[in-house]
Amino acid sequence: MAHDGDDPQSASAPFEGPEKLLEIWFAPPEAFLPDASTAENGRYGLRKVKREVWEEMLEIVKCKVLSVVEGKEIDAYLLSESSLIVSAHRLILKTCGTTLNLLGLPRILEIARNHASLPSVYRCFYSRKSFMFPERQQGPHRGWQDEVQFLQGIFEHGSAYTIGRVNGDHWLLYITSPGEDGGTESAPNSPVTENGDAAHVIGEPSEHTAEPEESQMQDFTIEILMSKLSPDARAPFLSNPKLGSGCSLETSSNEGLALSSAIGISDLFPRHLTTLDAFSFTPCGYSSNALVKWGDAATDENFSYGTQQGGHNGGEGYYTIHVTPEEGWSYASFECNVPLRTHPASQPGEIPDLKTLIQRVVNIFEPERLTLTLFVSSGNNAEDEEGETAIEAAHRVFKTALIAPQPSSSKPCAKPSPAEIENGRGGRRLYKRTDKINYEFGGYDLAFASFELR
Repeated sequence: MAHDGDDPQSASAPFEGPEKLLEIWFAPPEAFLPDASTAENGRYGLRKVKREVWEEMLEIVKCKVLSVVEGKEIDAYLLSESSLIVSAHRLILKTCGTTLNLLGLPRILEIARNHASLPSVYRCFYSRKSFMFPERQQGPHRGWQDEVQFLQGIFEHGSAYTIGRVNGDHWLLYITSPGEDGGTESAPNSPVTENGDAAHVIGEPSEHTAEPEESQMQDFTIEILMSKLSPDARAPFLSNPKLGSGCSLETSSNEGLALSSAIGISDLFPRHLTTLDAFSFTPCGYSSNALVKWGDAATDENFSYGTQQGGHNGGEGYYTIHVTPEEGWSYASFECNVPLRTHPASQPGEIPDLKTLIQRVVNIFEPERLTLTLFVSSGNNAEDEEGETAIEAAHRVFKTALIAPQPSSSKPCAKPSPAEIENGRGGRRLYKRTDKINYEFGGYDLAFASFELR
């Protein structure tokens, strides 16, 4: 990741890899937005907002746009500190280092109201892994209670959770629930405590915004948060002689794409379904955004993007990767919202199943410790024919993928070469699970698990 602006006093100061993740839904899926029927060039809702407007908001957050990929349903902005993902109805702001993520929230709400005719918030999520260097954070990010207090000043009755061991790797979550007829639902249920707070929705729902049935909504997000990467895994992300202090954005982007191809990131999903944007930083670090066609959109050239039916059976998803490779605070994150099967993919070249994707990511970064979270809408957590819910299946896959993984390789699904075996990259990296938690929230279910190298 970029170190510019993180500490002007010392280029060697530790960099905070774990990101702050803000996700705001201004409506359910795109087909329910009031201006969907009058879209210009397929752009409506938040996607009508011009780049310079987002850049002005990002100045508040203390980061900048490096590049952008405009897809069929999503615009993915690669930032100096992580990513901004914009779809018609939803915005995701993911920033690392000492960025002031939450200070951008009031401006985001103003932009949505004034530029996209979206005056109310349907749902808001804010989450992050525990910081490595909390004393370096600024503004509302100095502590979890400060962050919650800031959010409570905007969303009157949200709910905050600490998931996992407080004295170990844990995950922090703030969540609001959608209202019914302008009212509120009860707060999410926790396996540890019962919280009676209700979630507040800003403004009244638009009379033009229809509420979809829960079963119509499909939301799936997997995060793999990795720390203490192996020396071999860190090496490709360290200083590159082609990236001098005065190199251009184009050079850094080209080097990022070349690196992605060399170590297997380009092959996490089938290349013909993926549009990848990557960046190699000076003196070290890496970021990438990718847009991925899934479901019917992967096989039907005439697929109708942005419709209710299309949104349910396929469409365009994303993944992001961000790497801080320095020894002592090495970290890599992977986030993806493409729905993945928990049973093996039947044909080569298809979207990978969940186990395969986890192994591909872990094989690239070789972490000593990692945390996985899978967030799914409750309508997608129903039992399958074998009586297994999506969350139960996720924990099963987490365990089988990491307790006895396939041989590691720099390229997904490839057998390790003799040189890789000799250098230690072809061996079996066995993990042990240190935490396993299921949560039920209002409309969502969460699988959380932590692992460390045996």
